[in-house]
Amino acid sequence: MTVIKLLDSGDVDFKERLAALREYEQGVDEEITATVKTILADVRRDGDKAVIEYTNRFDKRSLQAADEFRLKSIAGAAEGLPQAMLAALKAAHSRVEKFHTRQLERSWQYEDEGTVLGQQISALERVGVYVPGGKAAYPSSVLMNVVPAKVAGVDEIIMVVPAVEGQVDEAVLAAAEIAGVDRVYTIGGAQAVGALAYGTETVPAVDKIVGPGNAYVATAKQQVFGVVGIDMIAGPSEILIICDGNTDPDWIAMDLFSQAEHDEQAQAILISPDADFLRRVAQSVEKLLPTMPRAEIIERSLATRGALIKVVDIDEAIALSNAIAPEHLEVSVDEPQDLLPKIRNAGAIFLGRHTAEALGDYCAGPNHVLPTAGTARFFSPLGVYDFQKRSSIIHCTPESSATLGSIAATLATGERLPAHAQSATYRVDDFNS
Repeated sequence: MTVIKLLDSGDVDFKERLAALREYEQGVDEEITATVKTILADVRRDGDKAVIEYTNRFDKRSLQAADEFRLKSIAGAAEGLPQAMLAALKAAHSRVEKFHTRQLERSWQYEDEGTVLGQQISALERVGVYVPGGKAAYPSSVLMNVVPAKVAGVDEIIMVVPAVEGQVDEAVLAAAEIAGVDRVYTIGGAQAVGALAYGTETVPAVDKIVGPGNAYVATAKQQVFGVVGIDMIAGPSEILIICDGNTDPDWIAMDLFSQAEHDEQAQAILISPDADFLRRVAQSVEKLLPTMPRAEIIERSLATRGALIKVVDIDEAIALSNAIAPEHLEVSVDEPQDLLPKIRNAGAIFLGRHTAEALGDYCAGPNHVLPTAGTARFFSPLGVYDFQKRSSIIHCTPESSATLGSIAATLATGERLPAHAQSATYRVDDFNS
């Protein structure tokens, strides 16, 4: 039985089949939307009381007061970890920090005919980081969301993480300590998003909310956008691999698995001009799938949204990849750097046969919070720039104010905005008097 579809770009129905493959259930769930709207309204009105009520209901807890969902301190959280895990977290933190430090933007100014113009860069004051804590724990998500905020110079970083039955994964808290989180609240779901957006008696309102979550969290982030900033609304995870046919097919199959195991709607695609290689990868998929603990999820993902695509050549593979704009793109060829200038749309690009996408998820250095569902055409990975603001600077001398004032007054008059014109000409008249 073939687990994954085989497509050929030369088939007459290829575009239709690819379009169907790219679709996924992204419609608005009216029940979730209504539930989230109610939760957010309750949190906005009742603050801590609503947060406690929803936390007890959804996370199987028995909180009596808000003081119980704020962790007093995370100092020493890393000490209880196994040494191998602690060392891995510290190594990943170091690499992620080193990469993001290069993204720092600096303020600048220049003089243009007597007018000083420029841009002032300042960090956000307070950021909220949502960390999932229900079915799985993601310390890597803590690092990826906190480190760029820290490098940007954010004054205070608030982390929320659900503690189902009162338990929080120790590696998540250790990552928070290593990355420099300032406060931790053991709340989750839409109520945590509402607390961060509106503020409560205990949880301070933030300027931006980042971090992944389930459908309720994603919907809540959408609904509070405008009151606060958000990073992005992520869709299912994606990987697209371009291969010339000379990489071990077992490696490629496992790379496809690495994203397919996330959930049934994750997408894993391999594109190659070598039909025999595609067949060998399909055989590797059949061989390796039974060895995977999450085999059922992988099989469903590959069967519904996965594909092995035959193309004419590598150039066609790149053109197809650019059209798809994948979250993760592996370029598994001999000289991948030669192809880099041709790649326009991808969240993260993994070059060469020995660069597994999973390295980027954890420790390579670049951020693993990436645009999905084709949004890599216009969105970028999460970075330091997402935690910095830009303010324009204009400083006129009397002389340059007179010059610019005359131009501005003419344009304002043409737009029938007389107060604008007079505001500018007052200064011109003063200079000429």
